[in-house]
Amino acid sequence: MNVKIEVVCANPPKHLRDIAAKVVNCVPTEHLRGFDKIMFVDAVNEPRISPAQRLTLPALYHPRMGGQSAAWGEVAMSVVAPKKKFPQNLLTRLAIKSNIAQVILSLLAQHYYLTLAKAVKKNQLEPACRAYVEKHFERWRENEGGIRVKLLKPFKPYLDKMAKRLAKKYKEELQKSGANSRQR
Repeated sequence: MNVKIEVVCANPPKHLRDIAAKVVNCVPTEHLRGFDKIMFVDAVNEPRISPAQRLTLPALYHPRMGGQSAAWGEVAMSVVAPKKKFPQNLLTRLAIKSNIAQVILSLLAQHYYLTLAKAVKKNQLEPACRAYVEKHFERWRENEGGIRVKLLKPFKPYLDKMAKRLAKKYKEELQKSGANSRQR
């Protein structure tokens, strides 16, 4: 299934089409059925959304409706890669590939769970989309990561266990500090 990638934004990052194509290729083809295009714009221009929300919305999924032939999504580059001064700009430029990948995967997850997956209820939609994005982002990162990912792959289970333990300790510390502050 060919997903068209249109770049309409003013100053797109280099190799934007290649990044988007690689992200779409890591998703199974049957999940893309009925999804037509991804459009990169400066900001989302949907009149039904409030102006305040439009400024912070990174992407918007447009499901197939009456006159449209297929579903599509638009990505707001002013939110994904904002133009800021030097230190913040450097950080956003370093993370641009992964940010674009996650936004595109979130659009594809919404499409999959709203149109193709029938067993997901509306209250289970957000956790299902998050799991979908994590799963496919991991696959994309393994393909794109290079030597660093290949070197760290054997240690990943240990690092995940350590991260879980640290998160658990952090949660316990927050609960203890919250209980101490309530007693005073």
